[in-house]
Amino acid sequence: MPPVAFWEVAAWRNGLRPVARPVSLFRDRVVSSAMRHLQIRVEAGELDAVVDALRGEDVDPVVLPVGESDADARSYLIEFPLPTEAVDRIRETLSEAGFEERYLVIGNIESATTPHYDRLVERYVEGDEEEERVSNEEILTKAHDLNPQPTAYYGMTVLSALVATAGLLLDSPALVVGSMVIAPQIGAALMASVGAALGEDDMFTGGVRSTVVGLAVAIVAAAALGWGLKTAQFVPSALNVTTVQQIASRSSPGLLTLVVALCAGAAGGVGLATELPVSIVGVAVAAATVPAAAAVGIGVAWAIPAVAVGALTLLAVNVASIVLAGTLALWYLGYRPSYWDSPGSTRRRLRSFFGTRATWVALVLLGLTVLGPGSLLASQIAFENRATGGVQTVLDDSEYDSLELLSVGVEFGTAGLDDGPRRVTVAVQHPVGRQYPELSSRIGDRIREATGEDVVVTVNFEQRSRSGPS
Repeated sequence: MPPVAFWEVAAWRNGLRPVARPVSLFRDRVVSSAMRHLQIRVEAGELDAVVDALRGEDVDPVVLPVGESDADARSYLIEFPLPTEAVDRIRETLSEAGFEERYLVIGNIESATTPHYDRLVERYVEGDEEEERVSNEEILTKAHDLNPQPTAYYGMTVLSALVATAGLLLDSPALVVGSMVIAPQIGAALMASVGAALGEDDMFTGGVRSTVVGLAVAIVAAAALGWGLKTAQFVPSALNVTTVQQIASRSSPGLLTLVVALCAGAAGGVGLATELPVSIVGVAVAAATVPAAAAVGIGVAWAIPAVAVGALTLLAVNVASIVLAGTLALWYLGYRPSYWDSPGSTRRRLRSFFGTRATWVALVLLGLTVLGPGSLLASQIAFENRATGGVQTVLDDSEYDSLELLSVGVEFGTAGLDDGPRRVTVAVQHPVGRQYPELSSRIGDRIREATGEDVVVTVNFEQRSRSGPS
């Protein structure tokens, strides 16, 4: 007998007493980076049905009696390895065989040696039955593990907010990105998504609470740093924070920022539900939250309501979008509340689903996002599209054929708090020696006609010189 071996149940004798034989580690070895070790406890009356069901699915169980002797055993502990992709299928098979999950442990393992494990790999990893997802219990555990202890969570949140504030004031994209790397917001956001998807009220509430409190701490830290820098005159007193590009871009919601938040939430949900790494998604989640929270703090420190409220609106839209996208991604992958698997009518399931606190809070957040910030975002997107169309219409005139449009930028720094003019910045290339003094006025008139709003248009000219063909 080799010094280390797995044991396979070979025959049943004397009623329910298992007789085992050793299986060499050097035969049928299968090594995988995604393997699970399951332990279940079954009553004596369930043992035959459970073992037969496992063997019917190419699983090689190890049966150990629970008691001083085999004859006294009233329950048995069954252990077996599985590919991650097969866990849900085997659990369904056991449920159909009459097994109730009173005792179930799922752990990670590095390798396994059983006579039929290669068949499981062929079926669930390489074959038609492949389904790259983890069980509900495992996804709950993964989401909890992503959320650090309160001391570490709030400490890292403060540090990331301070770095983001410095990056915004210095107009340094590198520092802003650095704040995203150390931000811990992904754990709380994905906890909320998992709780909403699986109908776990406590988990959803905890995730939302951690997200809101963490971002509130980030805002306070950013405001304190901004006020301190301003009071100590480490920042020029004449600095107009509304003209800093890194701050202006986070003073109101926009289509691209919404896309970032939706993609970050969806990527987090997919990462939790599969073996894909989730930690790298944290940068995208932080990109949608931490700089916006720092911008709110800067608006408070400089007493500029337009910046503070605009950035807060952007922050609220992004948080709701992340949670919503993560929930929808998990639903798309087949994750549902556990009570949906119980027998009952569709009406009963829907009543149970809409009776949970997580569902109603999610609906309220969605409603606030659509009715409040969402409507503002839609109006800003419409204005930006009309302004861009107006610019293109003017440049289509024959007298501007030599001009080349580079970009059109619209600033929404007021966030709808006043009736001041919108600022539109147009960048164009023009041939050397040509001047277009009336261009900004014509673009301004065209945008006012298209949008019905007052605008201030700035045209930045970049000279162009090109050689002709030889």
